[in-house]
Amino acid sequence: MAKKLVRFDWAMKRLLRNKANFDILEGFLSELLREDFKIKQILESEGNKEREDDKFNRVDILVENSKSELIIVEIQNTREADYFQRMLYGTAKVIVEHIAEGQPYSQVKKVYSVNIVYFDLGQGNDYIYHGTTKFVGIHSNDELELSEKQKELFRKPSVTDLYPEYYVIKTNRFNEVAKDTLDEWVFFLKTAEIKEEFTAKGLKAASQKLDILKLAPADRKAYEYYLELQRSDASFVETMQLEVTTAVKEAVTEAVKSREEEIAETALRKGMTIEFVNEITGLSITEVQKIADRL
Repeated sequence: MAKKLVRFDWAMKRLLRNKANFDILEGFLSELLREDFKIKQILESEGNKEREDDKFNRVDILVENSKSELIIVEIQNTREADYFQRMLYGTAKVIVEHIAEGQPYSQVKKVYSVNIVYFDLGQGNDYIYHGTTKFVGIHSNDELELSEKQKELFRKPSVTDLYPEYYVIKTNRFNEVAKDTLDEWVFFLKTAEIKEEFTAKGLKAASQKLDILKLAPADRKAYEYYLELQRSDASFVETMQLEVTTAVKEAVTEAVKSREEEIAETALRKGMTIEFVNEITGLSITEVQKIADRL
């Protein structure tokens, strides 16, 4: 039996910023990054300010861990063709925001960009993707590594560890069969449900703290309002898609009919019979006759 909980995007807005609930987000990031993740603090930036009534809203949260690394966790509910570039811009902006003027580049912070998307971003069959930066020799095919002195300076073992890393979780590609603890989290992200047998870090806390029935009256009212906004946004997008599809079909139909009329006119001028023109164009006898009458 799966337990229905508040959606993770709303929880990030209202509940997960509370220190008492850090264990939920810590559990998720521990499973994703495959290490024991501890949140030092929630940071504020231009990108993660709370805007509960945003149209097509995106939700993100910026945290600093115990190793002073920065992690952006972002949820995107609606399709964005340029989302890859936005991921890049987001990490670049966070890097710039968190280095002071006059500091050496060695103080640039490690950034992780975790993106939970509810549309089919790019092309690929998997539902979790991980991106890193490597430098590979064009001729020797060897990987460029840090010198021993650089390892001491940066306290990192490899060049990859200096650069931003990206995670993309495509929830719509997940088949809802949890094969490991990270899948259990993806199941929750997709369905807002947690099964009793799930053991992933943070999910037990989420099951207790994100229970809709346990929300304070003000929070429950805010959550219901948020869901209504989501339904409204989804309805708007669906309507726009329907209108565009209809307009395209009408334009194509009109173009085809116009071309058929041009062919019919040419054929009639060459002396073809109305019946023959009807067969080759698909226009009705009446339509062909009207064209013939105009000639």
